[in-house]
Amino acid sequence: MAGQPEQSETLKNLPLPNSKSAAAIATQLRQAILDGVYVDGERLPAERQLATALSSSRTTVREALRILEHGKLVSRRVGSGTFVTFRPEADDDDVAEVTSPLELVEVRIAVEPRMVRLATLHATMRDLDRINDALTALETAGISAEVFTRHDRTFHQAIADATRNPLMVSLYRQINHVRGHRQWNAMKDKVLTVESMVAYNREHRALFDALRARDSDLAVDIVNRHLDAARQQLSSA
Repeated sequence: MAGQPEQSETLKNLPLPNSKSAAAIATQLRQAILDGVYVDGERLPAERQLATALSSSRTTVREALRILEHGKLVSRRVGSGTFVTFRPEADDDDVAEVTSPLELVEVRIAVEPRMVRLATLHATMRDLDRINDALTALETAGISAEVFTRHDRTFHQAIADATRNPLMVSLYRQINHVRGHRQWNAMKDKVLTVESMVAYNREHRALFDALRARDSDLAVDIVNRHLDAARQQLSSA
């Protein structure tokens, strides 16, 4: 029907929950919404698709969606489907509006070394698989700066998630929100050349290898060099 939002046709690499309970599935879907996998106004996949992908029953998925609706993250419309109703607070947009790309990198320099150290300590095999999946998507993103940036945000958020620290996860979501602001969008085509994207991906792969090897000192060193190069590139842009 004209004007009706399109339903998500895929589950966007949604990982399996740790259990098949309605609460666990609700937690997994909630995390996907908070991470921006499904955005405000987007229609979620049908209950049948979710049940199949999450190895659960439609009854359990339906209960999980009720939990999300009670938390005001989704709205269920009879005959139309389930729609995301969550959007970041306006204050997040205000911060993004006044933060320059260089200021953003300075915050990342302060945060990410500790973030990767925590990830090397706490990442599960599932976390490492998610990070590797995000990295593979990043490495095959082609030469589009926009696509590269989107997958880069997913990669770094997956590392933040692997810290198992809720505040770190939330903090990095805020960083990624700022990274998606139009100030960065205006800058990325200048600084993200084909050569720089190739170089960044070499560093990303080295970082993942260090995380997998649980070598926190090497991971921190790679992140420091990675972000220092980004800062120098922004300073000269």
